[in-house]
Amino acid sequence: MTRRLSDIASELGLELRGEDMDVSSVNTLENAGPDEVSFLANPKYVPQLATTAAGAVICSAEFAGEVKRALVSENPYLDFGRCVSLFAKPQGGMKGIHAMAFIDPDAKVAEGCTVYPFAFVGPRAEVGADTVIFPGCYIGEDCRVGSGCILYPNAVLMAGTVMGDDCIVHAGVVLGADGFGFAPTPYGIQKIPQIGTVTIGSDVEIGANTAIDRAVLGTTSVGDSTKIDNLVQIGHNVQIGDQCLIVSQVGISGSTKVGNNVTMAGQVGVAGHLTIGDGVTIGPKSGVAKDIAPGLTVGGQPVVDKGTYIRTLTIMPKLPDMYKRLMRLEKELAELKNEAEK
Repeated sequence: MTRRLSDIASELGLELRGEDMDVSSVNTLENAGPDEVSFLANPKYVPQLATTAAGAVICSAEFAGEVKRALVSENPYLDFGRCVSLFAKPQGGMKGIHAMAFIDPDAKVAEGCTVYPFAFVGPRAEVGADTVIFPGCYIGEDCRVGSGCILYPNAVLMAGTVMGDDCIVHAGVVLGADGFGFAPTPYGIQKIPQIGTVTIGSDVEIGANTAIDRAVLGTTSVGDSTKIDNLVQIGHNVQIGDQCLIVSQVGISGSTKVGNNVTMAGQVGVAGHLTIGDGVTIGPKSGVAKDIAPGLTVGGQPVVDKGTYIRTLTIMPKLPDMYKRLMRLEKELAELKNEAEK
């Protein structure tokens, strides 16, 4: 697939500086060829402008004069992402409903859907228009999936799961498995039935092998435009707001409420029954054991405010030397005490 640079500039609303040309793909500054588009978003890579073979570079006006052709952008990374979408090829090539897919007679699959072989759509499930369901997907009874969604191979929606429009569910995701509800008793560990549901908003993307558990009662919910990375665990009755970013290996325990525009970096662990306010950012490998007020940036184990967290990180490498100095001072102090007592 080739495109004229002028057409790309027009579609993205960018200014083209330099001669027009055909381009066939996108790539990094280091690896781009003469018929590819690259981008500069991080000043660290400015020296590569002098050596890149890219046919054109998406960059700010400040650097446009350093390349043969520039697509001038106020946000190069964002516009590079938009450019990539012009060249991206969707996965899979099948259209329509394959004869080897199982669709229950009581299910409703709208026009324009694609259902691959060995997918299962259960009784009373409803699937919206233009949704794509890859092989091995399981959509249980009474599920509702919106229009324009993509369910990649082996995604599982257990009974009663609800999903909005334009969602992407990657391979191996499980929505609506039982929450971790157990009660120790004199007779052993008693399972507490989990009879709630999972509700996913619109424009949500859920990464591979993530699990979102059904509620004990009521619903576990994820708000519109929230993006969840691979290998995330979201417990029963958790409520996550709109436009959140939940990075890989985050674990959120049951009944915690997460506000809008919250970012959790990798391997954050959140205890249950907490409230995390709107606009909170939590640093990587942090342990959250108490409520966090809106707008704060925190980190650490347990979490503290950003300033304290940064100072702690600065001090950590110095601790071995500080320990040696402390031991030496204690020894000197003990010697002075002994001499004073003589």
